[in-house]
Amino acid sequence: MIEKVKETVAFLRENGFDHPELGIILGTGLGALTAHIEVIKEIGYDEIPHFPIATVEFHKGKLIYGKLEGKWVIAMSGRFHYYEGYSMIEVVFPVRVMKFLGIQKLLVSNAAGCMNLSWKKGELMLIDDHINLQPDNPLRGKQAADFGPIFTDLSTPYDAEMNKLMKNLATKENIPLHEGVYVAVSGPHLETRAEYRYLRNIGADVVGMSTVPEVIAANQLGLPVSAVSVLTDECDPDNLHPVDINDIISTAQKAEKHLVALFKEVIKNL
Repeated sequence: MIEKVKETVAFLRENGFDHPELGIILGTGLGALTAHIEVIKEIGYDEIPHFPIATVEFHKGKLIYGKLEGKWVIAMSGRFHYYEGYSMIEVVFPVRVMKFLGIQKLLVSNAAGCMNLSWKKGELMLIDDHINLQPDNPLRGKQAADFGPIFTDLSTPYDAEMNKLMKNLATKENIPLHEGVYVAVSGPHLETRAEYRYLRNIGADVVGMSTVPEVIAANQLGLPVSAVSVLTDECDPDNLHPVDINDIISTAQKAEKHLVALFKEVIKNL
């Protein structure tokens, strides 16, 4: 696997992805940040050696390189999910590639269901901690040791300094930002009423199907990471209504103006 990562890195460097400072992973329905990037290069995942190909229709599937708020960034417009049939090694492959390219910090976004009844859909949550209920792990297997210790410490999976900056800038810019716990499940189906009760009872505020594998891989690599969830639906088990994926995407797109503003301010101040 490490040889594949090196081959991909060499290819991207040959195509102008040469000195990135920050990596950005954009979640479901959250691609508007790319419009603010001064794009130098962009390339489809299907053109990149060893890269998985995004199969979800609302994920565009391209890697973008350019300047944003004075920083050189690589943005993933479209990410990979375990529920698409990929292995965890494939899901985190781009994180390892970006680290080998030279990124120093990683920002992640996702769309998530809100189980904290004090919050509303369309709001943002800074991830302070997570619960991993996905059935596999990117650090499992012999090849994972090539990227760092497999017994990676996750006592503070989300970088305290970056999270503090997130909170301070959100307050300064009047961007509503909650803070809480994200639980990752395999999906792709949404949860039952009993499952929402269970997830809430074990300490989660929001639920999603991504992010945690990438965060685990980043921690193994010693890569500071911060992540924000856009709350796209309200998951009250006592008042649960059927959810349409199109409604989730629509809510994410309406709410991402706050996410874009927050990420831009954070990148400017890193």
